[in-house]
Amino acid sequence: MIRVTPIILCGGSGSRLWPLSRTGFPKQFLCLTGQESLFQQATRRLMDLATADVLVSPPGIVTNEEHRFLALEQLREIGIEPGAMLLEPIGRNTAPALTLAALAASDDGDDPILVVTAADQTITDIAAFTGTMHTAIQQAVEGHIVILGIAPDRPETGYGYIKTKAVQANSFSVECFVEKPDEATASQYLADGGYYWNAGMFVLKASIWMESIAHFRPDIADATRSAWNERKRDAAFVRPGATEFSAIPSQSIDYAVIEHCPNSQFPISMVPLDAGWSDLGAWDAVWNALDKDEDGNAHLGDVLTCDSRNTLVHASSRLVSLVGVDDLIVVETADAVLVADKSRSQDVKHIVNALQQKNRNESATHRKVHRPWGWYDSIDEGDRFKVKRIQVKPKASLSLQKHHHRAEHWVVVKGTAEVTRGDEKILLTENQSTYIALGEVHRLANPGNIPLEIVEVQSGSYTGEDDIVRFEDHYGRNKS
Repeated sequence: MIRVTPIILCGGSGSRLWPLSRTGFPKQFLCLTGQESLFQQATRRLMDLATADVLVSPPGIVTNEEHRFLALEQLREIGIEPGAMLLEPIGRNTAPALTLAALAASDDGDDPILVVTAADQTITDIAAFTGTMHTAIQQAVEGHIVILGIAPDRPETGYGYIKTKAVQANSFSVECFVEKPDEATASQYLADGGYYWNAGMFVLKASIWMESIAHFRPDIADATRSAWNERKRDAAFVRPGATEFSAIPSQSIDYAVIEHCPNSQFPISMVPLDAGWSDLGAWDAVWNALDKDEDGNAHLGDVLTCDSRNTLVHASSRLVSLVGVDDLIVVETADAVLVADKSRSQDVKHIVNALQQKNRNESATHRKVHRPWGWYDSIDEGDRFKVKRIQVKPKASLSLQKHHHRAEHWVVVKGTAEVTRGDEKILLTENQSTYIALGEVHRLANPGNIPLEIVEVQSGSYTGEDDIVRFEDHYGRNKS
């Protein structure tokens, strides 16, 4: 029996997919293709590798504090319990992340095969993916570091390339790795043959990774082990020592280890993956991955077009109409709209940079903000007031809190609310309401089995999210 542990690296901000992807809700948690998020799709693909000969352990997830409940909730939605949710206190790239995951996966003394993938890729041919992964797993059992490569179909300048040589039993030996080339060089690679895109997926034993990172980057190996030794566990969440983790050098898996493996003591091979792979790095890649009409248009949401071709429209909250345009990208959300030439998709990151320089919220959060207990949507605001829709999950509750600068009016529109208000506790059902005075200690909870929805009207001199003092909180958030 071969034991496999999936490792999903769930970091990154996906700035080139703004305004849908934001730092508080990055692209891996979005449903860009299909009914599940990219993170959910990636996790399910790896869990489905199980066969009579392959035992797949609960997945290891590497993410951060900000996204921990979002990742956990999305796993709950697809019925998967993580083996460990490893929370990085600060971003240190993928080599330390995989080292943490390898330490966690082998913590019980076993030496599983790690199947490592980013959380933000898409695959259209699941059967082909599964077959390729089983080939890679068999080679990893023999001690190989196995990477997956994509046969290029265009002179792409945004990917790293793998130069291969001899074919060996459904895989290639690796001659070297090549950085992201310019267009002329990429065109030459295409003409020469033998070059593959680096898909950023790795299959190897946990022990092989630890040996190779210790050989090529002992500083990363030692510092990560020190952070692991100071870990603390909180249910599914595992937090490495923050001080120790911040001392780890930042480096990618490729730069730290993989690119040094050819002609070294660590055998490395590449297995071609022909399964409709895309990393959805920008909006033009999303257009490529989606089904299109006879005019080449890919539309999601409420969209009407006239005499338009090769367009991508993602409408989230209202009707979007196009007339007489070609090769255009339009992405509409409740608080921002992007219009871009499809050939300039990579440049969306410049808009994000500008928003960050201006300290605008649109770079970080949507109008609808997800929380561990549910979500809120700020639907209107003005001088001395704000209006929110709030949904609370069944059996969930907000923190026990108070505000210094605002009062709140709550109207229940769906479900049952349990309201703590000072020393009293009351139940409210649909069409009932209550008032929370300025400075009054209060809590909103959902004791029922269906989502609770309320409309909240805030009034006062200041309605910012930082006007909150927490006394009790079920989610480990600091008092503020």
